[in-house]
Amino acid sequence: MASTTVTKDRTAAGAGTDPAGYAARIEHVSKSFATPGGRQLVLDDISLDVAPGEFVTLLGASGCGKSTLLNLVAGLDAPSAGTIETPGGRPALMFQEHALFPWLTAGKNIELALRLRGVAKAERRTEAERLLELVRLSGAYGKRVHELSGGMRQRVALARALAQDSQLLLMDEPFAALDAITRDVLHEELTRIWRETRLSVLFVTHNVREAVRLAERVVLLSSRPGRIAREWSVGIEQPRRIEDAAVAELSVEITEELRGEIRRHGQN
Repeated sequence: MASTTVTKDRTAAGAGTDPAGYAARIEHVSKSFATPGGRQLVLDDISLDVAPGEFVTLLGASGCGKSTLLNLVAGLDAPSAGTIETPGGRPALMFQEHALFPWLTAGKNIELALRLRGVAKAERRTEAERLLELVRLSGAYGKRVHELSGGMRQRVALARALAQDSQLLLMDEPFAALDAITRDVLHEELTRIWRETRLSVLFVTHNVREAVRLAERVVLLSSRPGRIAREWSVGIEQPRRIEDAAVAELSVEITEELRGEIRRHGQN
């Protein structure tokens, strides 16, 4: 099968809905990289759909190919085999590091994304301030990056991703470097924003409780090469707390599966 990543332009009529019935479709995708000893297979025959408005977490041990798969969906790299389609246009991508430009203010960082999207100069500040308000950073437009806490920087990074006006948001362990309390607050904020905007989200993590707290569906990847080992539908009402009994119970089940995958990899 040909290896391709396909995006299509959104139209005003199509914004917020997806006539294709999916926000992302990954079909029989494999990815390998050249190494001194030959090619290393990182992802093997991955097939996965993300529905419009769905929140999906990709979970797995370090090195299982989660971030590689996210980069393929983002169009930053091409699969070695298989196809990826994102009918709503190019996805927005949020990294583990905030990647903000330190010489720009919070507002100007967001305006840069708006400018690249083609938003008129006269409208950019109003839209940037609206997005800062959405992530609960009203009044932070003129603050420099060094004046912001780690959690605030990630909020600005989220606002910048939202400024791309994509219906698919890709998130690569965006809260991994934050302390537990800040991460807990941002879980709440992300859940609220997702419910308000009904974006489709594909979220990479190695934290089982985080995956269960946030997602409607958890997808577990096996280790080296990454394959879909199992999926869970999370039927726990939102908003959830990371300490909720139902979250803890499902987390235990998923953790046991994850440990099994790690043991199997260790025996290979």
